[in-house]
Amino acid sequence: MTPGAPGPEPPVFHMPADARLVSLALRVRDLDSAERFYADALGLSVQERRADRIRLAPEGGDVALDLLGDPRAPIRPRPSLGLYHFALLLPDRASLAGLVRRLLERRWPIDGASDHGVSEAFYLHDPEGNGIELYRDRPRETWPIEDGQVLMGSDPLDVDEFLAAAPAAAPAHPETRLGHVHLHVADLALGERFYARALGLGVTQRTYPGALFLAAGGYHHHIGLNTWARGRKAPDGATGLVAYAWQVPAGTADALGAHLRAHEIPHAGSDGTVALTDPVGIRVDVGDAMTRNGKR
Repeated sequence: MTPGAPGPEPPVFHMPADARLVSLALRVRDLDSAERFYADALGLSVQERRADRIRLAPEGGDVALDLLGDPRAPIRPRPSLGLYHFALLLPDRASLAGLVRRLLERRWPIDGASDHGVSEAFYLHDPEGNGIELYRDRPRETWPIEDGQVLMGSDPLDVDEFLAAAPAAAPAHPETRLGHVHLHVADLALGERFYARALGLGVTQRTYPGALFLAAGGYHHHIGLNTWARGRKAPDGATGLVAYAWQVPAGTADALGAHLRAHEIPHAGSDGTVALTDPVGIRVDVGDAMTRNGKR
């Protein structure tokens, strides 16, 4: 290389279009109460049980929810930096309506319902105040696009008409997925630098007041960020979202690691896995599919 000549450009990383969110971990104060809600009200099945940890998933499904019990954890105030809600994506209208009927039969409060144009959604909270969205997507070809951005609104949803899609209650469908994670952050620009520059997600909408949405592969959003908590911090070790994970194609995690090293972005990991921490202290795990399936 000629002295004084510019060095090679650092690698550019884009989260692959077929990346998907596969798990999340919540710290809870009352493990028994949390299990009753997720198993009985939502119909998730217990996959693994330890003294201080329970893993649940839809029957036959592969998305996982880890409940990490800590009876000394302070309850996270609402709203505060961290989880706004996590969203479970149901495969169709009937499966979502059946799950909502199950919640209503068990007299679990539904906080609201909205037609977002790209999706139809219901909102609730678990026993310790963690926000949950249950939704189904409309076909991608019907999503409204303007100036390269996905338009997402919040129009009223006719709940009675929606529930007619399922005459009977049903547990979470086996094809239920973790659709997106929406976070309270202190600063949208800082959040964008992390999720766009470090993780390689694309911005899909930046016109919603106080919010920003990002995704891989042109999805409407895998990550939502908002400043609606006005910077309020939760106590150290509080309940709520601790970590969530992406599954990516083989070789992707190593490419991400090279990208992070080139940009001097702190992270940890080994062959096929990467872990880093977002601006509000939540761990983000990225793992190749072969690694997560135990075949590597």
